[in-house]
Amino acid sequence: MANRPRYLAAQVKRDLGRKMVFVAGPRQVGKTTLARSIPGARRGYLNWDVAEDRERILRRELPPSKLWVFDELHKYRAWRNYLKGLYDARPSGTRILVTGSARLEVYRFGGDSLQGRYHLLRLHPLSVAELRLRTAGELGDLLTLGGFPEPYLGGSEVEARRWSREHRTLLIREEVTSLERVQDLGTLELLMLRLPELVGSPLSINAVREDLQVSHKTVASWLRVFERLYAIFRLSPFGAPKIRAVKKEQKHYHLDWSVVPTEAARFENLVACHLLKWVHYQQDTQGRDVELQYFRDTDGREVDFLVVERRLPVLCVECKWADAPVDKGLRYFKIRFPECDAWQISAIGAKDYVNTDRIRVAPALTLLKTLI
Repeated sequence: MANRPRYLAAQVKRDLGRKMVFVAGPRQVGKTTLARSIPGARRGYLNWDVAEDRERILRRELPPSKLWVFDELHKYRAWRNYLKGLYDARPSGTRILVTGSARLEVYRFGGDSLQGRYHLLRLHPLSVAELRLRTAGELGDLLTLGGFPEPYLGGSEVEARRWSREHRTLLIREEVTSLERVQDLGTLELLMLRLPELVGSPLSINAVREDLQVSHKTVASWLRVFERLYAIFRLSPFGAPKIRAVKKEQKHYHLDWSVVPTEAARFENLVACHLLKWVHYQQDTQGRDVELQYFRDTDGREVDFLVVERRLPVLCVECKWADAPVDKGLRYFKIRFPECDAWQISAIGAKDYVNTDRIRVAPALTLLKTLI
């Protein structure tokens, strides 16, 4: 893996020939390593967090390189205007690559829009397909260590826990405060510690508010901050006239699934991350109108994940820890959407078959290795 390029490397090279490229993703997911692997990037690399580089950026004293790489530039309040001016006046043949640990398409601190001047690519943690995993033991390691390169490649469960703890602290103490005004960091940290225990169930902001003794507005705001920094992501319920779906409740998951305390919920979180990685790849590189959602109706029937394209479900996935009968909610959904590809996957189960409802029951690797 150490000598293999990340899955977005070829797309970054192609897109740089057309427009600016923004590579966004969680802190320490490998954005800088990816950027510096592009030919010519090392000479033109500038990091906003480095004082000397920051001065060069502000003075527009840029390296004499055909490729400029700006890391963490979104922390500069006028970054959008800065890039627009730079891109429009750049010397012929000069390419621009921008990386950041926040959702670069969300942070619009005024100024003219960059619409039409860039391609956005979102980098995700390592996955079964990217790592080319083949055995249940290898999947177990990924489940335990998480998909971030440093803890996964380190191979130590203890060091992975230490990394995850430090990662969360730095996220709050450095990333959040560099982008948002948060007065009560202690309670914000409590929220970050509480969220992993709630993975897989509809997230009640009101219940969390009562736990933390803060306002509904504050919790909602903090959750949006975590989303913008790729700490968590939320899924909306799928609704259609054929089913009595819930309309408002969202579920949340963590990009670092190793923080989830129970094995079954952690496995569900891992699958969520794999599916989101595939969905974002299809959106960013192919322009497909796909979304990741879940299903839950007013009678309590559920399906963990749906991939929806143009508002029609094309893939539904139910997660089980071990071999189990086909889930009633999955069967209910498949009957109503017979053209939707339906899977029930398990973390440690061995059964592999297709039932009479055309639902595939299989070990998780069978599906996950076909993604990205």
